[in-house]
Amino acid sequence: MSKIAIIGAGITGVTTAFALSEKGHEVTVFDRHRYAAMETSYANGGQLSASNAEVWNHWPTVIKALRWIFRADAPLLLNPKPSWHKYSWLAEFIGSIPKYRENTVATTRLAIAARSHLLAMAEKAGVDFNAEHRGILHFYETQGDFEKAKRSNGLLEEGGLERRQVSAAEICAIEPALQGNFVGGFFTPSDFTGDIHKFTRGVMRYLEGKGVAFVQEANVFEITRSGRGIGLGWSLEFAAEHPAIERAGFDAVVICAGTASRNFASMLGDRVNIYPVKGYSITVELQNERDQNTAPWVSLLDDRAKIVTSRLGAQRFRIAGTAELNGFNRDIRADRIKPLVDWARRHFPEMDTGRIVPWAGLRPMMPDMMPRVGPGNSRDVFYNTGHGHLGWTLSAATAELVSAQISQSLAA
Repeated sequence: MSKIAIIGAGITGVTTAFALSEKGHEVTVFDRHRYAAMETSYANGGQLSASNAEVWNHWPTVIKALRWIFRADAPLLLNPKPSWHKYSWLAEFIGSIPKYRENTVATTRLAIAARSHLLAMAEKAGVDFNAEHRGILHFYETQGDFEKAKRSNGLLEEGGLERRQVSAAEICAIEPALQGNFVGGFFTPSDFTGDIHKFTRGVMRYLEGKGVAFVQEANVFEITRSGRGIGLGWSLEFAAEHPAIERAGFDAVVICAGTASRNFASMLGDRVNIYPVKGYSITVELQNERDQNTAPWVSLLDDRAKIVTSRLGAQRFRIAGTAELNGFNRDIRADRIKPLVDWARRHFPEMDTGRIVPWAGLRPMMPDMMPRVGPGNSRDVFYNTGHGHLGWTLSAATAELVSAQISQSLAA
């Protein structure tokens, strides 16, 4: 039995721990928070969406970002303040535009494969994560946006996704609560939604019962190679006056640390150029029967506004979106939350938005929009990180991939 360390207890770390445990490995997960899923896996948009697999490396995206640069409420906001990390990442982002088609198709295939793995995990762990298998509806309010969506849809279909084009009347029939003037859309029945935080915490509890160790409030400050293995050093953050420093050896380590993965990779001599792309969400508390009846159950995606929604049980409605390149800034800005609230009021005018919970998280994004999955420069170092806005969608598949690679490498 091999001893594997995982750094990070978000969605990728916990699904990786599940996959490795299933293959018979002894797994220890380290995280700097007291609980699992406290950063980007806390309050995302909720969609498990192969239909949102189109990568952003496309000239129209770049042009839109330049037009929006001075708009505080822009769907995509770039802080122009100089930063080597930011501008080197942007240069690589632009350099990946020629792979737009290839990467979109590959991401679609990975997203489709992830569904069965994630549902199997939930079933085995006995986790209720407010899954809603009602599909995802993309809608468009201008003919120009709809025509662009038709072109993008060809890439999703090439990746194996089954969708259907719908009329304005069909949009209203699929989700009667949605208000607006639509020209058309696409509906993906096989996509679904769920609460990422409930899923991750539930799987963690299951794994603890199966012998997987979780070391919480752990500051991993040292990763060293020792022969054919890895040495980790960490301190326990809650022991503030006299931090307890501990060390242990492992056969391999998997970096699943979100935006912190870049720093851990540097310790190991690897380059993983992840940038923190901030996203925002609001959770609308549906306080009474009227609110619950006027909020949608079908998951929505407004491509122009870059907003997604999901219904998390009867009493919660999640609205998420926007992207902000502003470094490691976790501030919840009122001018970035306001567009989400305004959007909700516009499309669901009878739903009370008087009680909302705002949130902001940092998406760990690689410049080519593809997750980093696989070995580093050493045979005992692996990565499962950099999933960007699709961590919830892709994590179960990438966990299976990296766990298979680890098992094969350690058996050699």
